Amino acid sequence: MKFRHLMLATVAAVLASQPVVAQTPAQAPAQAPAQTAADPLASPQFGEWGLDLTGMNTSIRPGDDFFQWANGGWLERTEIPADRSRWGNFHVLRALSDARVRDIIETSASSQNPSADQRLIGSFYRSFMDEARLENLGAQPIRDELAEIRNASERGALARLMGRAFTDFHPTLFGGYVSADANDPTRNVVWTSQGGLGLPDRDYYLEDRFAETRAAYQAHIARMLGMIGWDQPEAAAAQVMAFETALAREHWTSAQSRDDTATYNRRSLAELEAQAPGFDWRAYQQAAGFAAQDFTIVAQPTAFAGMARVWSETPVDVLQAWMAFQYANNAAPYLSSAFVEANFDFNGKTLSGQPQNAPRWRRGVDLVNNNINHAVGRLYADRYYTAESRAQMADLIANLRRALEVRIGQFDWMSDPTKQEALTKLSKFGTNIGAPPRWRDFSELQLSDDDLVGNIQRANQLNWTYNLWQLGQPVDREEWTRGPQLVNAWYRPTRNDITFPAAILEPPFFDPDADPAINYGAIGGVIGHEISHGFDDQGRKSDGDGRLRDWWTPDDAARFQVQADRLGAQYEALPMFPDAHINGELTMGENIADLAGLTMALEAYRMSLNGRPAPVINGLTGEQRVFLGWAQVWRSKDREAFARQLLVSDPHAPAFARVNGVVRNMDAWYEAFNIQPGDPMYIPPEQRVRLW
Repeated sequence: MKFRHLMLATVAAVLASQPVVAQTPAQAPAQAPAQTAADPLASPQFGEWGLDLTGMNTSIRPGDDFFQWANGGWLERTEIPADRSRWGNFHVLRALSDARVRDIIETSASSQNPSADQRLIGSFYRSFMDEARLENLGAQPIRDELAEIRNASERGALARLMGRAFTDFHPTLFGGYVSADANDPTRNVVWTSQGGLGLPDRDYYLEDRFAETRAAYQAHIARMLGMIGWDQPEAAAAQVMAFETALAREHWTSAQSRDDTATYNRRSLAELEAQAPGFDWRAYQQAAGFAAQDFTIVAQPTAFAGMARVWSETPVDVLQAWMAFQYANNAAPYLSSAFVEANFDFNGKTLSGQPQNAPRWRRGVDLVNNNINHAVGRLYADRYYTAESRAQMADLIANLRRALEVRIGQFDWMSDPTKQEALTKLSKFGTNIGAPPRWRDFSELQLSDDDLVGNIQRANQLNWTYNLWQLGQPVDREEWTRGPQLVNAWYRPTRNDITFPAAILEPPFFDPDADPAINYGAIGGVIGHEISHGFDDQGRKSDGDGRLRDWWTPDDAARFQVQADRLGAQYEALPMFPDAHINGELTMGENIADLAGLTMALEAYRMSLNGRPAPVINGLTGEQRVFLGWAQVWRSKDREAFARQLLVSDPHAPAFARVNGVVRNMDAWYEAFNIQPGDPMYIPPEQRVRLW
């Protein structure tokens, strides 16, 4: 399933009934006494009313660089922790969730009378934290699988091993998952997509600016092959690098792979064999468990054909070396310290610029969360999520939906037939808040305190068996594949629903004690963002039932595309690196959702006032505070290597662009901050993008 990631409370106070003349924001005293709009006994996490004024840089003007004006103080004084490649408010919230999950896990691991979930959690965590045992084992836990690769002397045998990628550490050229059929969202099907690369994106293999990274990667391949005793590791590494480069030439770009229409291609096994010859599809699908379904959805058909050809033309000994390296590299974080360090030296330090590995407990938390997330999530929800939070979020979502409904009715660029389809889709939106209504059952999973690699393999097998079982079942529209402890939010096109886990419903995204304007700019903008994914450049291709269907008139679609192209050009013109810029096509969906989400949140805030004027706090009007709430959420900074990686692989724009790229297209921002022609961020009204 394709997810569109991100990633009120009702007004809690009686707003002032008389207007107050505001100071110009750039002149507002940073520490002036606040006129609090919320309960005076409450204690917002950020500042006195929900905004960290010390994080601002009021020496510059909002129209010069709004992101810096709102966040420059924080950016100047904040150092990214040594064990992180990025740091910001999103990551502060993730650290809170990790700490809570750590407590749940360690309590489970030490419990004298554990529940069934606690026994699983405890065994998994203890097996990871037993460093002394793992140190003694070295590469022994993967010895048998590496021997299988050495003994697989023909391509069909290697294809069968590749089919075990979903339950083990094997690599695969063709990733797969089970999800709803975009043309029939009531049934589950197998989706397959291009893979096989060890670097983050095809651009790393093909562009000159990544030459040093390629050299480091080839050295990493040789190092890992040497550690598992592969013959002539340096020569084999050069061959593996050449093989992956040939695959990369066949890959679609990340931007092309976003296209929901182009990536929906139904293929039977016979059609795959005819259109992508040279690869043993039958052996692969049988090993993976796909054979029970008579077709699969192929995301990049021309890439599949090219990759199958590359596979058929590559000597078997090179394919074996590639598979052995990838297997060892995937398993390395769960082996002895030599493997952990080798893996981190390249994947952490080189690719992401991260000086230190994360502490072992945090890696253990990630492991347990990733493999048995519902077992942890059930305990998390019991501790940290309340019915009151669910009710408050339901109110805010309802406000956002009403705001979009009103806006759609007022669009002058959209015809009535398309408006009616849009309103119908909006009326069918589903919402999932906090925690799932049902939990996965892991009672069949057998885990051991002294078998980490085996635990991962058995958990993968159970999870993949569950996915395959769904092929014969109707789509469960209420199912959560992730847990409430995840700090994120997402939209599912085939189910036309949005999900907000409990862990994201915390400050600065949502604080029930904060000024309502901040909440609307923060969690309101995020909710609007997720709703808007149903109407972005890809979401708009599906209808209210989640079916891939064109419900637009040709003229309306053409007008939409003109605006989308203009937005993409704006983002590509934003300053980044001299040799790299934001990819407007890759980030298009997230950029549209950001702009539409904040626009929707501002409208919802206005509606919440019920005709009353908003109070002025610290010289800032209500609308100014909505914009600042949004800017505070995206307060973040990256290490350069990681930022460069994201530019070619991440559909989200960098943090500064998620603020500056949005507000400069909103007329209300110009009015709120008195932005004038000649200001660096000024865009003439006729060039501003106006979509949802």
